[in-house]
Formats: sequence, structure tokens, C-alpha cells
Amino acid sequence: MTRGLTLLLAAGAAAVPLIAAGQPSALTQVQPGLWEISGVPGSSGPVRQCLADAVALARFEHRGKSCNASLLKSAGTLANIEYHCGAAGFGNSEVTVLTPRSLRISTQGISDGLPFNYVLQARRVGDCPLSIRH
Repeated sequence: MTRGLTLLLAAGAAAVPLIAAGQPSALTQVQPGLWEISGVPGSSGPVRQCLADAVALARFEHRGKSCNASLLKSAGTLANIEYHCGAAGFGNSEVTVLTPRSLRISTQGISDGLPFNYVLQARRVGDCPLSIRH
């Protein structure tokens, strides 16, 4: 991947593809590590996930899928990210940074042909265990 950003037009708004080397300005203070995510549909309690990049939370519904993401907006503590995962579906997420260790993710879209719409709360709870670091 290159460090350069190519502007794309998406739904009438300028969008910037997210690449491994770049991150929305709203998320620059968010630390990688072990995160606890609450509000996951179908889960009886919080889910823990080791994250190298907070942008991964924007496509939580499609975690583990190959997706292309575009930054629609990044201002202050808010990032709006749109992503497409081929036949697996697509989504749009608004990530609000409450603190560098606490996030609110409002996400909606289509996953495997069905609509989804929910809000997650994420908080950093520590460093990733050595056994699952990437």
C-alpha cells in the first residue's frame, strides 16, 4: 500500500480511502490494545478484542471480512466511515471519541443480506496479551 491518498467521490461527498498508514484525525489519540466492546447484538456480555487500529471498530459487524473503507468525515472527536465488503455487505459507522480510551460507535448497513443498526460502547482495558499480538 502507498502512503498517498486518492480522493474518490462517494454518494456526492468527497471520500478518502483508509489505508494502513493513515488514520482519521479524530482517532489519532486512540491507543491500540485490548478493548472491551458492549452492546454487541446477540452477546450476553461485553466482547474483548485486541486492536492495532481503532478504525477496525467502525466495521465491527464485518470483522474478519475483507472490506474497503472510506473516510467521509473527520472533525474534532467524530469520524464517519463508510465501508464495502463485497457480497458480505456494507456499512456506515460514526465513531465518537469520548476519551482516548472510550469510544461510541453507531453503525448500520447490510450484513449477509440483512439490515443491522446498533450502538456499541468500547473502552480500552489494557495491553494485548502476548499470545494474541499481531
